[in-house]
Amino acid sequence: MTGRRRVRIATWNVNSLTARLPRVEEWIGYAQPDVVCLQETKQADSAFPHEAFAALGYETAHHGDGRWNGVAIASRVGLADVSTGLGSGEDEQGTRVIAAECGGVRVLSVYVPNGRALDSEHYPAKLAWLAGLRALLDRTTSPDRPVAVCGDFNVAPEDRDVWDPSQFEGMTHVSRPERDALADLESWGLVDVFRRLYPDDELFTWWDYRGGSFHRHRGMRIDLILVTEVLADRTTYGLIDRNARKGEKPSDHTPVFIDTVVG
Repeated sequence: MTGRRRVRIATWNVNSLTARLPRVEEWIGYAQPDVVCLQETKQADSAFPHEAFAALGYETAHHGDGRWNGVAIASRVGLADVSTGLGSGEDEQGTRVIAAECGGVRVLSVYVPNGRALDSEHYPAKLAWLAGLRALLDRTTSPDRPVAVCGDFNVAPEDRDVWDPSQFEGMTHVSRPERDALADLESWGLVDVFRRLYPDDELFTWWDYRGGSFHRHRGMRIDLILVTEVLADRTTYGLIDRNARKGEKPSDHTPVFIDTVVG
């Protein structure tokens, strides 16, 4: 184990960092992640609060245009070789992916398009985007390396990842083509490591703001941490932090993190 170290990798769709920076700072303070992938910052690069993260001991990189979307990586174990976009016209769907080397791990923070509806033009674009993400991995890294692809995938991988499958018939997030696209991404060499650790049903990361969904436990697991086997084999713990979904002005998503060993 000489030279190996534990690394805590987290992902969180914050649904506006401008609105929720104090909550993010609070969570980082007690969860102490080494790397945090953020989605839906809804900020321009010029507005991103690098100084606030620096005060907590993190280097940061951000990819956003100030409208919707926006992704970021915050790391206290190093941040280098930053890249953005899929390299294939991805900006037509907004600022949705950023990658960096963080403490020996190639980390990607991704915000997969929603797809909107099965008959929407945005639906095939979502499937194409997921294919583009796999192509990006093919071009830039290798399955035998430590790689973590973290974010809001807007896909529930299985029926056990939604509160009631019958309520989602004919909708996005659960359709077979979406799940197949996610499975194809994983076949590159990625493991849904939280699911490997915890096979229980109804472990959700997102709850609609409406209808008291959170308190009624009507959610979906769509925020994922996909890692290569070299990390999955060394992952010892994971958590969906439901407490971060409580209190004032929460995001509709909650953080997910894993503890793994690098080196």
